[in-house]
Amino acid sequence: MKLVEMGEGVIKIRTWEEFKRLAEELKPQAIVYNIEQDGLSPKRELTNLRLILPAGEAYYVFIDTARGETLKGTNIPFRRDANGNRYLEEEDVIKFLKSQFKWNNLTLCSYWTI
Repeated sequence: MKLVEMGEGVIKIRTWEEFKRLAEELKPQAIVYNIEQDGLSPKRELTNLRLILPAGEAYYVFIDTARGETLKGTNIPFRRDANGNRYLEEEDVIKFLKSQFKWNNLTLCSYWTI
C-alpha cells in the first residue's frame, strides 16, 4: 500500500486503485470531493480533483491530476468552456463516484458543503 503521512490523522493515497480498495474495504458513510484550481502547478495545469475518505480517526486523501484530456487516475474527462479553458464538471465527478461505489448509504459531498 502506497501511503504517505501528511500530518496527524491525514494519509495521502498515491493511486486511484488504492483509494478505491480502501473505500470498498472501509465502506465509509461519505466520500468528500473538491475540484481544485492550483495556480502553483509547475506544469501550468490548473485543475485537480481531491478525494477524501473519512474513516475512523484518519482521513485518506487522493489527489488526481491531469494527463492529457482526462485525470490521470480516474480518467474523468475535462470539458472546455467557450474560451477553450479546461475544467471538471461536478456532475461528471459525482456520476463517476456513483459508478465506482454502489453501496446504498454512501453520501457524496463537496468539500464546501460539509
